[in-house]
Amino acid sequence: MSANGSQPADPRDERLAKVEISLLGCIFSSAAVLNGALLLLLWRQRKSASRMRVFVFHLCLADLVVTFFQVWPQLMWDVTDRFVGPDAVCRLVKYLQVVGMFSSTYMIVVMTVDRYRAVCHPMVRFTRIHARVNLPVRAAWGASLVGGLPQVFIFSLAEVAPGVFDCWAEFVQPWGLRTYVTWTTLVIFVVPVVTLVFCQVCICRAIRKNVLRKGAAPPPRASGAAGMSKARVKTLKMTVVIVGAYIVCWSPFFTVQLWSAWDDHAPTETATFTILMLLASLNSCANPIIYLLFSGQLPTPVCRRRFDIKDSVHEEATLVSTFHTTFKNLSVSK
Repeated sequence: MSANGSQPADPRDERLAKVEISLLGCIFSSAAVLNGALLLLLWRQRKSASRMRVFVFHLCLADLVVTFFQVWPQLMWDVTDRFVGPDAVCRLVKYLQVVGMFSSTYMIVVMTVDRYRAVCHPMVRFTRIHARVNLPVRAAWGASLVGGLPQVFIFSLAEVAPGVFDCWAEFVQPWGLRTYVTWTTLVIFVVPVVTLVFCQVCICRAIRKNVLRKGAAPPPRASGAAGMSKARVKTLKMTVVIVGAYIVCWSPFFTVQLWSAWDDHAPTETATFTILMLLASLNSCANPIIYLLFSGQLPTPVCRRRFDIKDSVHEEATLVSTFHTTFKNLSVSK
């Protein structure tokens, strides 16, 4: 989502451009293969889809939007140095770039909120109909499609030098660019991160209260030597890791965006600035890897049969009791 300002860029550093192209090429290839394979895997399992699989399926779709409509256009843009295409394509590309950022972020948010509901409000019943007709997923996509609309009006094919055209944005000086970057940072990063942290804190507090309320009473449905089922806690652990990966990947990107917008002397043309902004797209590579690691699934029929989750409703019903056991054991061992 590089925010092109009102001044045309200086002649680029060809050595740095080659690094950008190589890095973006690796990110694009990895994200396309990983998310494509995972999407196919989840699609073939759709008849037995749990709520978590529905969320991961749509997160995978969102990451593919990032891959093909953010990483790929930026890669082609770096190859040609200038945007090649008509004004309508320029506006469409800029729109889809932000839609990808919104959808990937908001899908992680609704996934985490769903884990929050499962732990903090466990009496809410989850049926297979709810898993398939998922209103939070629809809301995330709707917000993403609406959130990207300003791009259509901000960017256009503009003449940045005599006879030279590029997909550019003209901002009112000096506050236009700052407002644009600050607003996108708030709605795509700051507000979602606050929501994610709030949900995780509430989950921990709910578990702690449950432990204190029940005292030394043994939890129901306990299993294993440690009194817990590892399969029951994998989804929440996976969510925590996905949230952590999102923050790690996107924090540098939004930091340098704000720095470049608010500091006229920011070293925007340095290799460090450029690479930090490009590495944000690694989040689309990390998400499918995290899911495959925690689910124990590989894109083969044998692994799908081996690790298939048969009863997602039962998983939701026993999640709180599992976490009660986990934290109780930790407190006893101290």
